[in-house]
Amino acid sequence: MTKLPSAHGAKIRLGISSCLLGQKVRFDGNHKLDSYLTDTLGLYFDWVPVCPEVAIGLGVPRPPIRLVGSASTPRAVGVKDDSLDVTDKLAAYGKQQARQLDDLSGYVFKSKSPSCGMERVKIYQRTGIPAKGGRGVYAEAFLSGQPSLPAEEEGRLSNPRLRENFIERVFVYRRWQELMTHGLTASRLVEFHTRHKLALMAHDVEAYRALGRLVAQAGRRNLNEAGREYLAKLMQAFQRLGTPARHANVQMHLMGYLKHHLDAADKAELLGVIHAFRCGEIPIASPLTLIKHHFRRHPDPYIIGQTYLNPDPRELLLRGGL
Repeated sequence: MTKLPSAHGAKIRLGISSCLLGQKVRFDGNHKLDSYLTDTLGLYFDWVPVCPEVAIGLGVPRPPIRLVGSASTPRAVGVKDDSLDVTDKLAAYGKQQARQLDDLSGYVFKSKSPSCGMERVKIYQRTGIPAKGGRGVYAEAFLSGQPSLPAEEEGRLSNPRLRENFIERVFVYRRWQELMTHGLTASRLVEFHTRHKLALMAHDVEAYRALGRLVAQAGRRNLNEAGREYLAKLMQAFQRLGTPARHANVQMHLMGYLKHHLDAADKAELLGVIHAFRCGEIPIASPLTLIKHHFRRHPDPYIIGQTYLNPDPRELLLRGGL
């Protein structure tokens, strides 16, 4: 694996479709600049631009391509000349990039693209309305090589919940990469899992428990295999969107650590704020701010180490000051 920058605050490397950065690499010679990606996420992420269609030798401008055939094995062929078939070249390049770009912590793909789209890409048939169940050939090959990598399309990032989820997954994955640079041991795996306990519970309690069982058995099996299985299940769990109810349950769990420190008025206030958040009356920042306030007054080493309350400052900013 490529060595990661070790300096605190170093920009995190993410792959991205080149056109989203304003590069004029589209089939018609234009771009699809996304200012949120460049001006906001770009402050914290180091973008690694890739245009697979240009990389395999198609020019700018170039004949447009589209997906045709079955949803499971579509072909990428020319719109006007279906003898132009670049499926194998795109797939081979995707596999190559997945091997070479092994230090990425996430990827933002161009939606609807026959090469880069992640989902609902149109697949054309000889007759009838095109289906929308496809995935771009390059994206499919790349993500098959890095199946646990956080990935999203630029269009879906306009949804606040999906955007927050993607950012959280990027930072979880980054912490895993940093763990791996120090070498995976059973004790480090336990420590990593412990730090992410509350964050995991906000996404999927059953997954947290299953991962706990995996961690408990890690010392009795091949550690590299256990690590790969843990990462796959970890990232699947974080991909499930957190809900106000699950977050409120985690906050009640946190309140349990304060029960001997808070008086009746403080407890009533905190319960009221958590309830108001659960009901959608206030944002999540309100109960978290109050909980952090109490833990500053009554520090707990276990809670201090939890990423749920103490994420990377950059993650905190990008997720809206949780």
